[in-house]
Amino acid sequence: MLGALIAGEQDPRVLADLAKGKMRIKIPALAEALTGHFNADHAQLAGSMLHRLERVEAALAELDAVIAEACQPWEHQLELLQTIPGVGEKVAQVILAETGGDMSRFPSAAHLAAWAGVAPPSYESAGKRRPSGSRHGNKWLAAMLVEAAGSVGRMKGTNYLPAQHARLTARRGMGRAAVAHSILVSAYYILLRDEPYRELGADWLARRNTEAHTRRLIAQLERLGHTVVLDPVA
Repeated sequence: MLGALIAGEQDPRVLADLAKGKMRIKIPALAEALTGHFNADHAQLAGSMLHRLERVEAALAELDAVIAEACQPWEHQLELLQTIPGVGEKVAQVILAETGGDMSRFPSAAHLAAWAGVAPPSYESAGKRRPSGSRHGNKWLAAMLVEAAGSVGRMKGTNYLPAQHARLTARRGMGRAAVAHSILVSAYYILLRDEPYRELGADWLARRNTEAHTRRLIAQLERLGHTVVLDPVA
């Protein structure tokens, strides 16, 4: 890349063609922006910056290899965690590293979420629970879970987690926090039960609310002395 940069210092099209990813659709605009404003001094400075970035990327790749080797004893658990939407290798590694992978240490998924700092704290007064600001927890684990939730937010389809993110973001602007909590709860049961992620479907919450409402109505009628027999509509 450095050689191409120096060789193309007088040709904006060569420089623009170095663009990667989403920037490639802007190559004509990049070439126009570089015309008449990029000389040999600029090429030297940019080349030095690219050389530093290449050394940093090489060091990161080396560290990734060391971490992957250290995680070999937990290869099975890593594979299970990566069945959760939005959870890649690095997020799975952080979940294992920060929790130890032994979910029996936590009495419940709620305790794990509170320990990690992805369950909002609340206080109870007069029988009502209200949120009470942010919770302190494991900042490294919480940060990776929020990053994974961001990946979920960019997904489309009929999966539960993207649907949860879209619904809560539209309603309260808190989609990432809620999905981060759901991801960690899923990780808890996956590691506890030694089984992959089970997809609930985008309509799971609506189905659960309908079933709960039905049970409440049945209980209310039974308290009034009625026997309830359900005959679902075909």
